[in-house]
Parts: sequence; C-alpha cells; structure tokens
Amino acid sequence: MTAAELFALVKLVPAGRVTTYGALARALGCPRGARQVGRLLHTNRTPIVVPCHRVVFRDGSLSSAFAHGGENIQRDWLKKEGVPFNGDRVDISACFFGDFPS
Repeated sequence: MTAAELFALVKLVPAGRVTTYGALARALGCPRGARQVGRLLHTNRTPIVVPCHRVVFRDGSLSSAFAHGGENIQRDWLKKEGVPFNGDRVDISACFFGDFPS
C-alpha cells in the first residue's frame, strides 16, 4: 500500500459520504492494514484535494488525531457536507461509501 494508491481511493469518496480505515485497507488488498491507512492519511498535505476527513472509524467515531485540526474540525467539515450524526458518531448506515474498484 502506497500513499498515492490510498489517496487515489480517498478521492473517490463523494461529499456527504464516509468510508472507514478498514474499508480502504481491504480495497488496497491489506485487510489488516487499517492502522497503516491512518498513518498514511496523516501525511496528507492537501486535505481539500484528498478529502481525508471523510475517513472514520468503523463505529462512526472520529479520530482525535485528525491531522488538520483535530476531531472538532473533522466533525465541522463533515456536517457542512451533510453527513448525518448520531450523537458524536457518524451514522455509518446512512452514508457509508465502499464502492471502490477492485
């Protein structure tokens, strides 16, 4: 898994939808690579081009280590895109995106 491969997949996640670290890892052929996905996303220097704020944990929670200002910024960006929340967590069942090319 390379950053370029990962960033290309993240760019496919449309506004108003989210995916998970694990879904991205599986799409890249690394089913146990969710932590690696997180580490690589932390190197993203172009968050508008590569919308890493659309990647959340499998339970819909946000990362306190979100590289571009923390989880409050991530939450704000997602809410501006219309992503639904149940309390502090994204409503995964309403907005999950996993249609990555094989």
